[in-house]
Amino acid sequence: MYYSAIGILAIFILLIENYDIFLKLGSFAKNSEWKVYRKFLLSVLVYYVTDALWGFIEYLKLPMLLYIDTLFYFVAMAGGLLFWTNFVVTYINSKNNLGRALVITGRIFFAVFLAGILVNAFVPILFEVDSNCVYVAKPLRHVMLVLQILMFALLTIHAFVHMRSNSGLLRFRYCTVGFFGLVVGVFLTIQLWFPYLPLYSIAYMLGTCLLHTFVINGERAEITTELENSLEREKKQYLELLSTRVLAYKDTLTGVKSKLAYAEFEAKKNSDIKNRRNLEFAVAVFDVNGLKQVNDTYGHKRGDQFIMDACAVICAQFKRSPVFRIGGDEFVAILERDDFDKREELTESFNFTIEHPVDPDFPLVVALGITDYEDGKDQSFHDVFERADRLMYERKRELKSKMNCCASA
Repeated sequence: MYYSAIGILAIFILLIENYDIFLKLGSFAKNSEWKVYRKFLLSVLVYYVTDALWGFIEYLKLPMLLYIDTLFYFVAMAGGLLFWTNFVVTYINSKNNLGRALVITGRIFFAVFLAGILVNAFVPILFEVDSNCVYVAKPLRHVMLVLQILMFALLTIHAFVHMRSNSGLLRFRYCTVGFFGLVVGVFLTIQLWFPYLPLYSIAYMLGTCLLHTFVINGERAEITTELENSLEREKKQYLELLSTRVLAYKDTLTGVKSKLAYAEFEAKKNSDIKNRRNLEFAVAVFDVNGLKQVNDTYGHKRGDQFIMDACAVICAQFKRSPVFRIGGDEFVAILERDDFDKREELTESFNFTIEHPVDPDFPLVVALGITDYEDGKDQSFHDVFERADRLMYERKRELKSKMNCCASA
């Protein structure tokens, strides 16, 4: 019964340490070497189960069950060596003749071991279980153990040779892979003289713990670091793109939305009109009078200030509406929701502000034309804009007439 304790403990340790590999999580589900390693771990798991059951069955003195369990024990042992061979060659990525020879040797060993197990069903050449439920090892069992020891030794040498030709973390990991084979080989050698000790299970447990601590955890940390760096790069790129987008959608002089933003907004409103949604809006078109005269008389720097002052007046009146600068002295505001409901009041207030300037000697004259979207009449956003634009020019002429009258007076 105590014999089974090591196997049960080994099962729990194996499942806890390697749950992500068993469940095919993350990179361990994609890389070819970890797919092979998963098969190796499955064979180790089967070995642990048979080894743990062996102690219970032997304690209960059930000869037939002990015989069957021992058969699976040897199959799992052979499978473990086969998949470990494939893993070492795949992980080290040795595609030379030696790597291929090791894989072929592992397959031959597995086939011979299976043949021996089949023959043992008729002639006990590996082991037998007598009527008293006593396990008796036969000569071929010792031969097979020696061959396994030699195979693990070859794989250890193979890993150490490649370790010498590499550096850094890769060298350390190849060393760990080689040390795995060394540990198992040493414990198997001891088991030649102590067949009733669970030394193979202990060797597997130590070896998989070494591999998990120094290889798997190391690769997992590298993957995590790489992902963090990738996320940081993507975040930086996103912020750069966002900054570029903000700059592209913002008018550099006035700070309101740019002509590019206006084009995008127009496309969105056309989609709304087509899909019969958000149809309650008005378009206000503004034009600043006298910009050319200011530029010619006072220079472009003063002209820029003139545009910014005009924009400030527009934004102050239409606080809840997006304002776009679509030309040198042309602005558009889109009135929706609260501003749409108060559009007449806002229009009167804006016109009053323009007609009663704070500085009569240097007045800001901004013409406004505003109109609503008319369902059934307007087929696109541009139809509303054109109508507002015509009203703006009418207002522009009206303001010029008033200015001329004031000048004549």
